[in-house]
Amino acid sequence: MKATVTWVNGEMFVGESPSGNAVVMEAGEKKNAVGPMEMILLGVGGCSSVDVVSILQKARQDVIGCRCELTAERPDTVPSPFEKIHLEFVVTGRNIKETQVARAVELSAEKYCSASIMLGNAGVEITHGYRIEEI
Repeated sequence: MKATVTWVNGEMFVGESPSGNAVVMEAGEKKNAVGPMEMILLGVGGCSSVDVVSILQKARQDVIGCRCELTAERPDTVPSPFEKIHLEFVVTGRNIKETQVARAVELSAEKYCSASIMLGNAGVEITHGYRIEEI
């Protein structure tokens, strides 16, 4: 994989992913774009959400929606790495089996989500939960 991050001005940068997509990032007090640490948090949520939805679809669950609500804790120091991240999945659908959702979340956490596994191996405490909303 190869990516590029180019300085625009101030604390704004444009990142170009290996797939050729671009994203604007900005650090500091005046943010007009997503911050780099926010990108990491969103990446964890996105990576795990892809797993959860895919696993539920393969289990033939009638999933209509899936939202991952993330909360994270960072110290008020420099550097300020994540210490804790909690992923709460809200799965919406019809006749969704709780056992299938629990299994999907567990498989993502322990086997498939490279982003959360990488951060967990680096010492970040990562926890997971879920809710099912029937339609």
